[in-house]
Amino acid sequence: MLAAIDEDRLSETFAALASPTRRAILARLAEGAASVNELAEPFDMTLPAVSKHIKVLEQAGLIVRARHAQYRPCALNAEPLRDVSTWTEQYRPIWESRFARMDDYLEQLRTQPNKEGHDA
Repeated sequence: MLAAIDEDRLSETFAALASPTRRAILARLAEGAASVNELAEPFDMTLPAVSKHIKVLEQAGLIVRARHAQYRPCALNAEPLRDVSTWTEQYRPIWESRFARMDDYLEQLRTQPNKEGHDA
């Protein structure tokens, strides 16, 4: 039985993950906390545009911001990703079954003689 998942939070997490820019920001934060300027460096966009992406991630709970005087580093909060993992895990048996059937079919094709009567 799957643990209860907050469907609204899950939807918000998926929406935040829909952007490759936001996924890249999360990948960078997986290495450690960073400032908005540091997060913006690899992107060809304005600082306000990057800040909007960070705001979406923050609202989804994927980023937390600390305050150290004027410095407000962003850090990854992986908890919402655990909900995504839990949700997707329910589909693992389906995909494993399909891959197993495909493996069986490919093995069957490999061992059947071809049209000329030779093994494949």
